[in-house]
Amino acid sequence: MRRVLKRKGSDASETGRAQEELRASMFSNFSPEKAKNLQQRLCIPSVALTFNFVVAIGIIFMNKWVLKNAGFHFPVLLSFIHYVVTLALIAILNTLSLIPPSPPLKSTPLFTLGLVMSLCTGLANVSLKYNSVGFYQMAKISVTPTIVLAEYLWYKKKVSFPEVVALAVVSIGAAVATVTDLQFNLFGACVALSWIIPSATSKILWSSLQQRENWTALALMWKTTPISLICLLIMIPILDPPGAFSYSWNYINTSMILISGVSGFLLQWSAALALGATSAISHVVLGQFKTCVLLLGNYYIFGSYPGTTSICGAFVAIAGMSFYTYLNLQNGKLKSGKQSPRKVHDQETKDTNVPDAFNGQPI
Repeated sequence: MRRVLKRKGSDASETGRAQEELRASMFSNFSPEKAKNLQQRLCIPSVALTFNFVVAIGIIFMNKWVLKNAGFHFPVLLSFIHYVVTLALIAILNTLSLIPPSPPLKSTPLFTLGLVMSLCTGLANVSLKYNSVGFYQMAKISVTPTIVLAEYLWYKKKVSFPEVVALAVVSIGAAVATVTDLQFNLFGACVALSWIIPSATSKILWSSLQQRENWTALALMWKTTPISLICLLIMIPILDPPGAFSYSWNYINTSMILISGVSGFLLQWSAALALGATSAISHVVLGQFKTCVLLLGNYYIFGSYPGTTSICGAFVAIAGMSFYTYLNLQNGKLKSGKQSPRKVHDQETKDTNVPDAFNGQPI
């Protein structure tokens, strides 16, 4: 028995050492920069945007079923459950060593991102509760010029005149297609206006941290989700009605809420991938495209007639989105075909400082 126990103990220790070596090799192979390059190769803009589009359409119907058919009238608590499921799934991935190490960064941008993400979710639900759908859509459309202005002030990023025309066509078409009434009260209007800045800030930070700081989508979610959870937990008693504990938590309702939570994880992941592969403005344009597709889909599939004006506005918005996508593709080709003089100088400097294979000195 002593020999058997000793052999089992040695086998267990060898297995543990093998697992640690495997985990160390995985982390060394997937450094932040390599993981970011792998994400960019696998999730090209078309794949990331399509993934986000499909998941967003699915979660709309899922949340509609939970909030209406299941009688779960707690939107902020539902967002909190989404983030809890997201954190649990990311923790499993982190335990399996499938999340690369995070690049060095101060905690201030991460805290800001987690805070604005929770504010964006909570204030959007409150705005939809107190305002009409038309005013809510107008607030969403105003996010586009806010992002353009914020990126110019922060990063000196300029938008060309054809892109401004395309974005204006998209915004006008989406407004004509979706804005049917502008009924609101003073408190709802203040909430809607206060939602615009966190929404624009969250998209800019998601895109900037991935493109400038070598963050991957999952690594960024792993760091910011706990912050969003704490902020949502504070907002639940303020924004949600009472009665969550007396809700009928039966098997069917709980299962649908958990499925909605998994969909929320996929939505956040796909949105992060789309923001890392494209830009904040492109993600907003994609959101308006989803709205127009839902409007036209309800008309052609379910026979819901929104009116000739709304249908024409949807087609105008889609035309503007197509033109904006064409401009982005042309700019991408120009950037890939041309190399800046600074990069050329850095490459030449790098080539001249390559160590000699024989004596280790620069050639």
